[in-house]
Amino acid sequence: MFSLLLAVIYAAFISLGLPDALLGSAWPTMYRVMNVPVSYAGIVSMIISCGTVISSLMSDRAVRRLGTHLVTVISVGLTALGLFGFSSAGAFWQLCVWAVPYGLGAGSVDAALNNYIALYYRSGHMNWLHCFWGLGAMAGPYIMGACLTGGYSFGAGYRVVFFIQLALTIVLVLSRPL
Repeated sequence: MFSLLLAVIYAAFISLGLPDALLGSAWPTMYRVMNVPVSYAGIVSMIISCGTVISSLMSDRAVRRLGTHLVTVISVGLTALGLFGFSSAGAFWQLCVWAVPYGLGAGSVDAALNNYIALYYRSGHMNWLHCFWGLGAMAGPYIMGACLTGGYSFGAGYRVVFFIQLALTIVLVLSRPL
């Protein structure tokens, strides 16, 4: 059970990394579709970043009130919601709206799982945790690139990552007994 829980936590960190570089890999297509300047990527990125910082700062309070498991489920679910929104956005303002849950989802799960690993596992697991984040951060742009070069829209790339996040949310809900 102990190692199964660790595998779920590692999977959560892969999913944490998946959306981190999607905007950069999709933006060369997105800005043309949205008919906005290239520089508007910074606005979306800042909204996501602000949400991440806010949820990171609130994560201690959230973990104390809800527990690590529920905070993780909610956070991954929020990220999935934001990704779904990005996949269906047709206007820049919609990206800005969906960037809020996208960003809020990332900060709490990062802080909550880092804290959990630090408290209950050997220190070497922290290195592996961040290695798995790196796998996700590497795979996200690859997924987007495969969709774009395959003739699909940026929405398809976001949808693929949304489904991965949704699957992980379900796994996290089911992993409660662990």
